[in-house]
Formats: sequence, structure tokens, C-alpha cells
Amino acid sequence: MTDDGTKGAERTREALIDAGTDLFGRLGFAGASTREIAGRAGVNIAAIAYHFGGKEGLRLACIEAIGARLGAIVERAGPMPVTPHAAKLRLEAIVRAAVTFMAVEARAQAIAAFLLREITTETGPLIDTVFQRIVEPRHRAVCQLWGLATGTDPESEETRLSVFAMIGQVIYFRIGQPMVLRRMGWDVIDVNAAGRIADLLVRNLRAALAATERDLP
Repeated sequence: MTDDGTKGAERTREALIDAGTDLFGRLGFAGASTREIAGRAGVNIAAIAYHFGGKEGLRLACIEAIGARLGAIVERAGPMPVTPHAAKLRLEAIVRAAVTFMAVEARAQAIAAFLLREITTETGPLIDTVFQRIVEPRHRAVCQLWGLATGTDPESEETRLSVFAMIGQVIYFRIGQPMVLRRMGWDVIDVNAAGRIADLLVRNLRAALAATERDLP
């Protein structure tokens, strides 16, 4: 395949994954037809079978793509730090990057809707795939940072819950965005507003880390 052909195939795959993520999230796996997905992507319906082996393969590819995008938020902050101070700074950087992505990135709404549907309403073996490929590795990595930052066991119940609480604050500003906009009187959450939200969540993070350290025996 020529370079142009390879790039064209990559664009087709990406367009189908974006369309699948959006439509699976809004309509559910059963409700989103392959014809509608192909139409949204602007490609021939046969491209779904060619690139993914069918609708189920496309769904799996959506999960893998989401995992890569969310994983990049954690990885973008750099290699694993070796000091508590560096770990705290990296946690803050992750919160800021996650807020910017969730609140501002155009694809974030489709990603949030897809994950919420897969986690809360869809059934079948892919819930394990979502956990194994998206949730567990990123959550475990952030727990390692939390443990280093506070001098606590990264796999303790408190650490795992603390990290879920930190992530939940970020996610709310996407899934609850219509309510946030109404209450704040905003038209959109732009980069400046996202920065103010990140400042607040970083303060919450610092307070949570400090509280964990104070509770050490």
C-alpha cells in the first residue's frame, strides 16, 4: 500500500472510530446501525467489516482508542517521579490536563457518553474490557503517584478511593456540563474557565494529600 493509501486507511479507521464512539454512546450498541455509523464517517458501509471485522470489532476499537487518549493524559506528564514533591507536581499536572481535555476537547463528550453507557447500561464481556484496558491501568498508575506523594500504600483502600474521588471531580465537569453552564451563567467552558476549574481542583487535591499525610501514624 502506498503512503497515500496508508494515510487514507488510517483516516477511514479514525473516522469510523469517532463516529462509532459518538453513536454507540448516544444510541447504544444495538441502537447504532452500521449504516448510520458509516454515513457519519463519510465512508462505505463495507469499510467497517474491512477494517474491524464488523460492528463488535469497531466497538472494541473504540475502547482501545479511548484508552490510548486517556492514557496519554497520564503519560504526558512525564516519567514516574522518584520524590514525593515531584509526585505531587505530577498529580497536579494530570488534574490540569484532564480538566482541559474533559471540559474543552471536542471528542470528550462522545467519550464520556460512550464510557457511561458501557459502564452503566450495556451488558456483556466488554465491561471487563473497559475495566482492563481503560480504567484499571490508569487508576493504578495514579494510585502509585498518590502513594509516593503521601508515603502511603498505593493499593490501600483509602488510596484507591481517594483517586476515584479525584477523577470523579474532573469527570463531573463533562457529564454535568449542561448543569454547570446553567448555574454559572456561561455559554461554554472555554480554556480560561477550564483553567479556573483546574485551579480549584488542584487546591482540593493539595488538601486531600495534606489530610492523608496528617493521618499517617
